[in-house]
Amino acid sequence: QVQLVESGGGLVQPGGSLRLSCSASGSFFDINNMSWYRQAPGNQRELVATIIRAGLTNYADSVKGRFTISRDNAENTVALQMNSLKPEDTAVYYCNAVYRRLKFLEFQEAWGQGTQVTVSS
Repeated sequence: QVQLVESGGGLVQPGGSLRLSCSASGSFFDINNMSWYRQAPGNQRELVATIIRAGLTNYADSVKGRFTISRDNAENTVALQMNSLKPEDTAVYYCNAVYRRLKFLEFQEAWGQGTQVTVSS
């Protein structure tokens, strides 16, 4: 089982930057996709960015050019660098990992507890 712990959220002014980090621990064979999702009050959880083990990335249109996702496979961490933040980026951000507990088992998901990001003047 994988446990994910996020850090780095907080309050920032519009135009500012924040860096979120997520660390995976526990017993697993490998981690495939690592992603960041977010959920604003009254909204559904949405995908922000994904990075596969080989390093290829995918972003929501709303964050392209402003956010950068990266990972360290050796440390089992994923980060989200958020620049030029806007009030509409305010949400709880969740780390997600798709992993296998053992080599021949199917992939399953793990979620972090979430970290609040508030963009406000």
